[in-house]
Amino acid sequence: MEKDNLEIEEDAESIKVIDGSVTRNTSYLTFALILQKVVSFIYFTLLARNLGPENLGRYYFAISFTTIFSIIMDFGLVNVLTREVAKKKLEAKNLLGSVVAIKLPLAFLTLLLIYLAAQIGGYGDQVKILIYLSSAIIVLDSFTSAFFGVIRGFHNLIFESISSVVFQLIVLISGLFFMYNSFSLPWIFSALLMASVFNFIYSYGMLSRKVGVSIKLFYNKALIKTIVLIAIPFGIYAVFQRVYTYFDSVLLEHFAGDKYVGYYQIAFRIITALQFLPGAFIASLYPAMSNYWVSNRKQLSVSFEKALIYLAIVSLPISAGVVALADKIILLFKSGYGEAVLPMQIIIISVLFIFINYPIGSLLNACDRQKNNTYNMIAVTIVSVILNLILIPQFKAVGASITVLATSILMTILGIYWAKKTISFDGKKIISAFGKIFTAAAVMGLAVFYLKIHLNVFLTVPLGAILYAAMLFLFKTIGKDEISHIYKSFVKR
Repeated sequence: MEKDNLEIEEDAESIKVIDGSVTRNTSYLTFALILQKVVSFIYFTLLARNLGPENLGRYYFAISFTTIFSIIMDFGLVNVLTREVAKKKLEAKNLLGSVVAIKLPLAFLTLLLIYLAAQIGGYGDQVKILIYLSSAIIVLDSFTSAFFGVIRGFHNLIFESISSVVFQLIVLISGLFFMYNSFSLPWIFSALLMASVFNFIYSYGMLSRKVGVSIKLFYNKALIKTIVLIAIPFGIYAVFQRVYTYFDSVLLEHFAGDKYVGYYQIAFRIITALQFLPGAFIASLYPAMSNYWVSNRKQLSVSFEKALIYLAIVSLPISAGVVALADKIILLFKSGYGEAVLPMQIIIISVLFIFINYPIGSLLNACDRQKNNTYNMIAVTIVSVILNLILIPQFKAVGASITVLATSILMTILGIYWAKKTISFDGKKIISAFGKIFTAAAVMGLAVFYLKIHLNVFLTVPLGAILYAAMLFLFKTIGKDEISHIYKSFVKR
């Protein structure tokens, strides 16, 4: 995004203004996403406690089922819209009109296919209702993302930041009202629909009132063809990413049933909630990577090495702590979720690989190797589907968790392969640091596992953190400068 901003402005003073705007907007969005993740996880915990494994499985199956189909009407169009509006602000209305003209028939096609698939799938009446409600949500969200995509093209993320928090608060408040007044599952699910309706109205209101762009369908064959051609690479990546992220829940429902989707979601939602950490880190690192690729490749290598080590320092103790405390953590979701402990312990190990895939993917994008990321995603998605088809029928939620771990490792291996071909970095230094960090995290994990038997978990966790920090200092893996850098990377914008 910052690169596009620089291309728009012709003089240095304007560039400074834009850069400041981008930094400020990114701060708003990062803070909003962190707050949204916190509220979202609180709501998920309450939802899981109230619904139980089977209904929780139905809830997230409907979301996964329809989200896979949503790629038909999205297909990278919003990415193109944002990029082109950033370059040609005066054409924003025509660009939006063209994208909406493309999306409308695709939305009808998406709804038709979802309806047919729901009928063919032979799902129960309640699950079908959830699927239909989710269908309305994905259509609204698709157009909402287009409206915010235009606003983003005008270098404004404030309204989107506000929206992300208000959306989750609407879900929380209305969802809790339905839950604690004993409404049925479709009513609880409709809390998402209410929030999506708000987002749709709010996003268009901000677009028309604050940005001055309104919807007017614009049928220009040349422009539509250009948009579609530009969108294809984005769309291909999105297709495989959606399948990779959501198809496991669909297969779980088919082979094991709703209950096991619920068990799996307990584990999966924890790693989803944690991803704001590498996301915030990369938000500040990516522009620097792009600049270093052009101006200072030695510094690019140093930054890449530090990014991998810093994220290992953050992720490995999380994995060790959750593995040690999984039986205690599961109590947050009430009894009945005991079978989610092992999937949680397996899937949390993938956090290291998920975290370090952020700087690896950003490096490839910054160095104009985005096609390599697409190839990696395609390969990993194919492996994911094959492994899930083999493992889920036999091991159910545990099989899906093993697949997440295996494919996260594969994504890292493929990414490192391309990264090594792109820049020169010190692999031995990284491996040595990872070994020390792993040892410190393992010692901490063993200590926490022992201490939880004798002490309250709220005392065990800080004692484990102190032990981990002491081990890092002992191994000289981290010092005052490194702590300062990590703090600034995550907090100082």
